[in-house]
Amino acid sequence: MQKEVIVGYVGKAHGLAGEVAIRVITDEPEIRFAVGAELAAGDGGTLRIAARRWHSGVLLMKFEGVNDRSAAQALRSQALWAELHDLEDDDEFHDVELIGLTAKTSQGDEIGPVLRVLHFPAQDLLEIKTAIGSKLVPFVRELVPEVDVEEGCLTIAEIPGLLDEIED
Repeated sequence: MQKEVIVGYVGKAHGLAGEVAIRVITDEPEIRFAVGAELAAGDGGTLRIAARRWHSGVLLMKFEGVNDRSAAQALRSQALWAELHDLEDDDEFHDVELIGLTAKTSQGDEIGPVLRVLHFPAQDLLEIKTAIGSKLVPFVRELVPEVDVEEGCLTIAEIPGLLDEIED
């Protein structure tokens, strides 16, 4: 079974001809949103990209069969999914690959599962469920030196205060 990843979300309608703004959450917008590409939509359907363009830093797209503002507005807030492809760079991971991995210390002690990946301009954060609650760990090599998707785990650096409970 092929895995899929979310590559964007449909935003508001733009103009009267069926264009929509896209909130892009992929590093490969030129590939993922190429004219003719098919994306799975959050409603279970499939959308084929008929046209796309950048306007003031916003990706605008038109889907086949979406020909007016009302049809475009009906797509608002839907997630857009694309098939997960093999990565060429060993240091790149999709959220779906990280969520569910078991976080461990460098000694092999289990910390807990990765619950989700949060994306921020400065860096991504991993939310890890620990015995004392959820903790956020910046997803950078210094703090997460090893990720082994096949083994289902990742290593978290043992830095004082990173996962410890803060005492008053």
